[in-house]
Amino acid sequence: MQEELREAPIHELEKAAEQLQSAQQAIGKVVFGQQEVIDQTLVTLLAGGHGLLVGVPGLAKTLLVDTIGKVFGLDAKRIQFTPDLMPSDIVGSEVLEESASGARSFRFIKGPVFCQLLLADEINRASPRTQSALLQAMQEHHVTIAGNRNDLPEPFHVLATQNPLEQEGTYPLPEAQLDRFLMQINVDYPDAEAERKMMLATTGTSNPEVAEILTTADLKDIQSLLRRMPVGEKIVDVILNIVRQARPTHEALELTQEQIAWGPGPRASQAFMLCSRATALLDGRLAPTIDDVLAVAKPVLRHRMALKYSARAEGVTVDDVIERLSQFAH
Repeated sequence: MQEELREAPIHELEKAAEQLQSAQQAIGKVVFGQQEVIDQTLVTLLAGGHGLLVGVPGLAKTLLVDTIGKVFGLDAKRIQFTPDLMPSDIVGSEVLEESASGARSFRFIKGPVFCQLLLADEINRASPRTQSALLQAMQEHHVTIAGNRNDLPEPFHVLATQNPLEQEGTYPLPEAQLDRFLMQINVDYPDAEAERKMMLATTGTSNPEVAEILTTADLKDIQSLLRRMPVGEKIVDVILNIVRQARPTHEALELTQEQIAWGPGPRASQAFMLCSRATALLDGRLAPTIDDVLAVAKPVLRHRMALKYSARAEGVTVDDVIERLSQFAH
C-alpha cells in the first residue's frame, strides 16, 4: 500500500481533484438538474472507458457530451445513427485518385471516428454490421482498412445515446458490444427546481459560455494517475463479492440463482476498480471507499446482466437485484 502511495503522490491527487471540481461546476452551469449523470459521465472518461447514456429525448444528453468536449479541450464529433448508415460512414473509406500524369492510387479518407470524443447518437438504430465497425474502434482503438491499420487519436472515448421508448426500427445492441461500455448511465427527468432554472436560463437572449478547464494532456495525466491510486484489500473483496454473487452459479446466493439468467464477466471487476477510484477522486478523496463501490454498482452492472423471464414477469428489475446484492457484499 505504501509503495502505491509513492507512485501516486498525494499533492498530484489533490491537484487533480481541484481541477475536476472546477470542471464539474463549469458543466453544471450549462446542464441543469443532472448532477448524477454528469458525475457518472466524468467517471467514465477518467477511467478511460466508453459510456452508454439511456434516456428519453430532450434530457440534454447531446448537450452534455458537447459541453464535456469543450471543458476538456477534446476534438469532438457526432454521428447520427440511422438504419442506412454504413461502416464506411463511421471509419472512412479509400478513394481512387488520378494524378496529373495519369498515375492512379488509393487514398484513405478518415471518417468521423477519428476524433477524441465521439457522440454516437441513437446507436441502436444502426444495423449490426455498422455497430460492429464501431465495436472494433471502441475495443482496439484502431480501424483496419484494406489490410492497413489506422490508429485513433489518444485519448479516444465513445459516449453513445440510446432511446428506451422508440424501439421501432432499432437493432438491439449485442451483449458483446454492451460489455465494451464501461458504464450504462440512465438519464431521468430533472426535478422541478432544476427544470425552473433551465427554463429561465435557456429562453433568454444569452446562453452560458463554456470555457476550457482542462487540456487533453491534463485528462491523460489524470487517467494515468487514477490507475496508481491505492485500493484497500477490503474494497477489493467487496468488488469481488458483488461481481461473483451476480453470476448464477452454485456458489451464488439463492436470490441470484432464481432471478438472473446470466451475469457479469471479469470486465465488470475491472470496471469497478477504475470507476470506484474515479468516483473517489471526483469527490476529493485519495482512495476509494465501500460507498464509492456501491455508488457505481448499478451503472457498472446493469448492462452486463439479464433476468430470467419469471423474474421479469414479477416486475423485478436489474437495478432491484443489484441493490439487493450490494446489501450482502459487505
